[in-house]
Parts: sequence; structure tokens; C-alpha cells
Amino acid sequence: MRLVTILAALSGALAVAAGAFGAHGASGEAVEWLKTGGHYQLVHAVAALVAVRMEAKGPAWLFLVGGALFAGTLYLMALGCPRWLGAVTPLGGAALIAGWLWLAWHATRK
Repeated sequence: MRLVTILAALSGALAVAAGAFGAHGASGEAVEWLKTGGHYQLVHAVAALVAVRMEAKGPAWLFLVGGALFAGTLYLMALGCPRWLGAVTPLGGAALIAGWLWLAWHATRK
């Protein structure tokens, strides 16, 4: 669980950096992509830490991987990568939803 905690902390830091870049260094559509990605990534970095405290390793990993996919594709598009990457973004969102459902199930099993 130590690795999950380290990755969640790094994910949170990246989310704040992306949000700051969106607020101060980006323009056009990139601002919204960075804002949305940063918001989702930060929320799910915290969710991963909560899941670790609940000893729910699977949901924690889904929050980290889903957050990376969801936010990462938005960040890449904001930096000028092809817009087709937006087709990958919902896969990250699906992982985030699955993480929440798994965490709810985990809570019922305790």
C-alpha cells in the first residue's frame, strides 16, 4: 500500500500543477481540459488515499489508473497531441466509476 500512497501523492501534485498551468499558462480549449483533468485527478488521488486507509487496494488502483487515463488524455490534448486521444478519456472515467462501485462493495463486506 506504500506504493499506492506515493503514487496518490504524486498524482495530487500533478493535478495541482495541471490546474495552475490551465489557470495561468494555457488558452482556448486547453484551459478547460486542464481544469477538468486536474479536478478529476485531484479528487481521485484523495479517493485512493481513503481507499488505502480502508484497506481496499483494488479500488485505490482503479482510482489511480482511471485518473491517469482520464486526466492524462486531457493533458496531452491540451499540450497539442491529437484529439483522437479524447476517445481514450471515457476508459479512464469507466475505471473511476468501477473504483467507486468496488469501494462501496468493499465497505459492505467489512
